[in-house]
Amino acid sequence: MSDATRDIEALIALMSRLPGLGPRSARRAVLHLLKKRGQVMAPLAQAMAEVAATARECVSCGNIGTADICDICRDDRRATGEICVVEDVADLWAMERGQSFKGRYHVLGGTLSALDAVGPEDLRIPKLLSRVRDEGIAEVILALNATVDGQTTAHYIADALEGAGARVTSLAQGVPVGGELDYLDDGTIQAALRARKSV
Repeated sequence: MSDATRDIEALIALMSRLPGLGPRSARRAVLHLLKKRGQVMAPLAQAMAEVAATARECVSCGNIGTADICDICRDDRRATGEICVVEDVADLWAMERGQSFKGRYHVLGGTLSALDAVGPEDLRIPKLLSRVRDEGIAEVILALNATVDGQTTAHYIADALEGAGARVTSLAQGVPVGGELDYLDDGTIQAALRARKSV
């Protein structure tokens, strides 16, 4: 195998580690990049090098940005006394796409998991507790995934915040807008029934 072929295979192997890309998808992506070296590959490589050099985790909330304190935490208009707790940065960005939440965030970096030996100290839970205390937070919104680990984490945080003076809420769960009952799983239907409200 030549050095050039070895380099291409190494790139395919690296690409195949990305979420949603297996070996075949990675090979197609790399072949496309090679065909479009000037238009796509070179700018992509430059952008990746710049992000690798400048990206950092916000010391306050755990978001990813280019400064020690992210834009959301620096924005005084977002000091509403509300913190939305999410599992990871992708969840934060999803919440921001909705443009409904105007407060600040806290990224845990995962969920509690006995199987994976992930405890509170492995996540940003202690930092959350100190933020609630130090920033005078009135409401903590738990926007965690509706998995066993997500719900275990939500219960742990709610218990840890008891007596802290902050109201602890969670996102409503149930039938999505435009959803048809016939296509929903049993757990979603059960959650929707429990969260029912007056019409």
